[in-house]
Amino acid sequence: MPRTIWSGAITFGLVTVPIAVLSATENHSIQFHQYHLADMGRVRTRKVCELEDREITQSEISKGYELSKTQVIAISDAELSELPLPTAKAIEIVAFVPLNSIDPIRIGDGYYLQPAQPVAAKPYKLLVKALGRSSKVAIAKYAWSGRERLGLLRIRDDVIVLHAMRWPDEVRDPAVVDPPHEKVSEEEIEGALALMESMSRDDLDGPEFEDSYTDALAKIIQSKREDKPLPEAPEPEQPGKVLDLMAALTESVQQAKASRGEDADVHELPKKQTAKKQTAKKTAAKKTTKRTATRRSRSA
Repeated sequence: MPRTIWSGAITFGLVTVPIAVLSATENHSIQFHQYHLADMGRVRTRKVCELEDREITQSEISKGYELSKTQVIAISDAELSELPLPTAKAIEIVAFVPLNSIDPIRIGDGYYLQPAQPVAAKPYKLLVKALGRSSKVAIAKYAWSGRERLGLLRIRDDVIVLHAMRWPDEVRDPAVVDPPHEKVSEEEIEGALALMESMSRDDLDGPEFEDSYTDALAKIIQSKREDKPLPEAPEPEQPGKVLDLMAALTESVQQAKASRGEDADVHELPKKQTAKKQTAKKTAAKKTTKRTATRRSRSA
């Protein structure tokens, strides 16, 4: 059972739902510590006061805001928890919007919200049902870790999930990136769409979505533990130079289908219509010439 990260309440209108916040995700990656190679002694970070030149305990440490090099304003955790904000103790819903109206770049980590008291069960269930039926998500404000934040509330299997959100001014303008100005043909776009279709699926289950890095790292640790040779790294594929984009798309579609056990034979991707267009132009020109000759003979 994950520990409670924060306690408070969800508020929308005059409805209050006492909740506890639990982390919705887990980190399964292998963690390392730092060691002194000479004797494998653990290397640790110690907190030292630069004025007294001595190590101090956590109870002696507080936050501070530096006004100048000689003046610092101390701020305690208790003072931060008592900020004069309505969101200091509550997740205050301020609006309901369609999920597709939010740029995913603004959505961050997720947390599960559970009813904190028996009395919270009914209003919690009410919000779950209302959000589910509305097909919308709630946008809320809350204060954690010394700052007010923006959040998104949605439903996952009858549980309310809170996603941290970035404020609009925290997202950089895409103008910082200089996009390529190359032109692509309609045939190349159709080829890319065909490749996307061959790679489409309805879920994210399967070995291709497993953490291969952690598995490989575990094998290295096991080999060193048993004093065995390290597993050999596979030879990386050398990317070829793309000379014909359409040919590369066609081959990619074949490989995608083959990897999924489907028939690798695919219909040819759209080809350039240059020849047809030229034929059409010649036919139109012939018709125009014929009409002109007919008009002239009539005039004569």
